[in-house]
This record gives sequence, C-alpha cells and structure tokens, in this order.
Amino acid sequence: MTTPSCSPDIRRRQWLAATATLALSPALRAQATYPQKPVRMIVPMPPGGATDGMARLIAMKLGERWGQSVVVENRAGAGAIIGTQAIARAAPDGYTFGLVISSHTINPALRSTLPYDTLKDFTPLTQLGSAVIALVAHPSLPASDVPGLIKLVRAEPGRLEYASLGIGTATHVAGELLKVKAGLDMPHVPYNGSAPAYNDLLPGRVKLGFVILESALPHIQSGRLKLLAIANGQRSSAHPDFPTIGESVPGYAYESIFGFVAPAGLSADVAQKLSADLIATIKRPDVVQQMNAWGTDVVASTPAQFDAFIRQEIDSTRSVAKSAGIKLTG
Repeated sequence: MTTPSCSPDIRRRQWLAATATLALSPALRAQATYPQKPVRMIVPMPPGGATDGMARLIAMKLGERWGQSVVVENRAGAGAIIGTQAIARAAPDGYTFGLVISSHTINPALRSTLPYDTLKDFTPLTQLGSAVIALVAHPSLPASDVPGLIKLVRAEPGRLEYASLGIGTATHVAGELLKVKAGLDMPHVPYNGSAPAYNDLLPGRVKLGFVILESALPHIQSGRLKLLAIANGQRSSAHPDFPTIGESVPGYAYESIFGFVAPAGLSADVAQKLSADLIATIKRPDVVQQMNAWGTDVVASTPAQFDAFIRQEIDSTRSVAKSAGIKLTG
C-alpha cells in the first residue's frame, strides 16, 4: 500500500508551521502551552467570607480565560501562616499559586519566627487590591472628623479607647499608626473579628474603632455609626467623598491588602504569563465592579511594584510596631 503524497503547497505550509514553532523562544513556547492542566489557588482564609469570595471570583474568570479549572483550596489558621506556608512549599511549576492578605506584611514585622521567608520564598505576581479601612465613631462622640478627634484625645490623654478587629490585624496597625503619627494616647481594645467589635461599637460601649469599610457601611448609612475618615493613602474610588486620615495627618496611610504570589523559583516565562493573565482578569470591568461592591479598590500592579510594596509595608509596620510596642508570639 502506498502513502498518498502531499502537494508541494501543503508541504510548504507544513514546513513554515514547523519552522515558526522552532523559531519561538523557550519563553514564548512555555507561555503558549501554559497551563495544560487544572491550577490550584491556595487561600489562607476559611470558605464563605469576603476574602474567599474574591478568590473564587478571580479563579472563575481566570479559568474561563485559560479553558482550565482553577481550584480554590482553603488553608486557614494561625493568622494566615498555614495557607501562606503551603504556597511557599508548593512546587514552583506554575500550577500552584495563592492569595496573600495583610498578614503577609504584618507577620514578618511582628513575629520573631515564621516557617518561611516572606522576601525569599515567594514570587510576587500582582497586588489584587486593597480593602478600605474605616475610622468610625459612635454618634455620641463629640468629634466628627480627624482634627476634632485629635483635639479631643489630646485634651484627655488615655481616656478614649479604640477598637480593632484583633491584635496584629491591619485594623490594629492602622490604629497604632495614627497614634504614632499624631502623637496620641488611645488605649487599644482588640476584638476577635467584626461581629464582637460591633457589639460594643454600636451601643457606644467603645466609641471609636478601626474596621473594614464594607462591613461598616450599613451602620454608617443607618446613622448608628459615623465615618471620620478612611485609612488608605488615597480616597476610595467607590466612595470618593470619604476623606482620608492622611489629609489631616501628613504621612499617614495604611491599607489592608490582597495580592497573589507563587512559590520562589518559578520560571520567569511562566511567572510573566501567570502575572499578565491575573492582571488582565482583575482589570475586567465586571470584576472591578464586584470588587468595589465588596469595599475593595482594585490595584492590579506589576510584579515589581508588588514586590516593592511588600518590602515597604514590612519596614513601615516594623517601625510602627517598635514605636507602639506590638509583638506577636511565635
């Protein structure tokens, strides 16, 4: 039996296609074929919360872009250390990456030991965004803005307490940063999350607090709490009428961050592909709209920008912790 021969035109097209494939650089070939199987996204928080919701939204949209499943794996516990450690220990092949939160910059600044090196054991991909931290007060507090609060606290140092969502959280660091930058004496009252904090803030047992804006909005809109300012460095894109603390206290800025990292050792070409696809997904108008609805301002930074931001935040938090005497065990 003879094999049918190809026409010269067909052979020429096949030769050109083969030549084009060989001409691709290794980086371009890797980018063209990645990913070839489902990808795992580790989330260091339990399922069901806002952070998990953001992760699942990105996973779904990224999966649509790739035509591959992006499976969310929740690894909660130990102040996000368990999940973050799982990212660091994963194979650097592009098939495992993960979400990091503010603990990624807080833990190395406040803890003496960690089971990973925040600056050496990860490949930064992009900062997803920043949750808006709000400084709120009970309506009975005789101050309606940051200058009024500063005047009130300086008149009676040590009397006015402020609530946070827990020791070593972004809301705690935000409160201590205000004390340092404005020279205030305000005792800290830590709570284990939003619900117990609001149990004391709403009836006015504690009259001041740093909380996540998204959870505070219903209480602000109902008049049960009043907003003094937000902690972020810039006004929120979703709420541009809300002033920042930095507008009254020069040099003040603090954000609760979300971002994506992969294990260290990830090849540059796969890192570039993963980062670019994440950024493109985050910038989708429907994703931005949903993120804003959750009280998060989208950033979508480059890997270099995210790496610089992580280093800056660790240094800044370490400085605040030293001034305020904050230290976490472990």
